[in-house]
Amino acid sequence: MNNRNENCDSCIAQILNVILVLQQNACPDSCLDSCDRPVLGGGANCLVCNTRPIQLYLCGSNSTPLSMPVDKDPVEGGETSTVFRVEKIDGCCATCRVLAPNPDATALNPYVGTNSFFTVDINCCCAMRCLSDTYVDCV
Repeated sequence: MNNRNENCDSCIAQILNVILVLQQNACPDSCLDSCDRPVLGGGANCLVCNTRPIQLYLCGSNSTPLSMPVDKDPVEGGETSTVFRVEKIDGCCATCRVLAPNPDATALNPYVGTNSFFTVDINCCCAMRCLSDTYVDCV
């Protein structure tokens, strides 16, 4: 399966491809503070970042970010998150990992990776928000 987005030409698809490549080749330099800046940044709280967390907004969602369960086998009323890490892109489909808030209040990194994944049709996304680059364990 190909991680390059050859069949989907939306601006969100292009940016998600950039983020995916950056995460696969994480490096400590930083540049402009935009979603498609060419490297993952490091900072005072993070020596080497491996994740550019994102939030996705689906068309018709009334400015509410997509929310997904943090557990692979969710229970009704269980915890959800609106923060994700792109893991794979295949055509117009992006597979993302749900990131949960770090339960360790003393930790330097704000998120932890979960075992909860989902696939979204990029054509259904009308907006994407990038959060500060960070390091996420076990991704």
